[in-house]
Amino acid sequence: MSESLQTILTYTLIPIVVTIIGGTIAAYRTPGEKTRITVQHFAAGVVFAAVALELLPELVTNLRILPLIIGFSSGVALMLVVRWGAEKFEGKQGSGGLVIAAGVDVFIDGLLMGVSFDVGLKTGIIITIALSIELLFLALSVASSLAKEGKSKSRIILTTIILSLLVLIGAAIGGSLLEGIHGSALEGIIAFAVAALLYLVTEELLVEAHKGGQDSAFSTTMFFVGFLIVMILETAT
Repeated sequence: MSESLQTILTYTLIPIVVTIIGGTIAAYRTPGEKTRITVQHFAAGVVFAAVALELLPELVTNLRILPLIIGFSSGVALMLVVRWGAEKFEGKQGSGGLVIAAGVDVFIDGLLMGVSFDVGLKTGIIITIALSIELLFLALSVASSLAKEGKSKSRIILTTIILSLLVLIGAAIGGSLLEGIHGSALEGIIAFAVAALLYLVTEELLVEAHKGGQDSAFSTTMFFVGFLIVMILETAT
């Protein structure tokens, strides 16, 4: 195992632990709707800032049109396919479909973490932290849904642990397959990650946050708090 892959897997422990903690908390006490919405807004702000401050500057600095179009289009296409599959699973198989859809989401997040470390260590760390917050929300949502269906606490926690391991698998694949890639190929991969993460913010986190009409000025403010924190981290490093 290369040193860079060891670094990726070490930092991947952050989202793994966060995911397990989120699922365990929800297994014993389902978070309220306002808490969920607040976490979603904060996660959206962090992910959006990570894209704007870490990935886009790298992409614009080395801009080549063809890799940009291919990578960005591929990212959008993949997320739309994932959305279509998730809707089919969730509609037909109840909580089982929800878990499968969440598993695909978690795997893609892990893949994006692995890809981000190919851009640079700082970029990888910030993207990993951003996606860890998003995975906290995902774990809370899945565990809460399982709890409402009467699943046992041990089963909920075990499901969360299994989901968290998909982060590790995705990161390992992203880090190992893309290791040493440079030039146009790397630019295409960055464009792919930008599209996937923007989709995550606009079509998942914020859309879910605005369902139910319980969002408030405070929850909206948390979006900007998340963005500001990443800007401060970017300035300090």
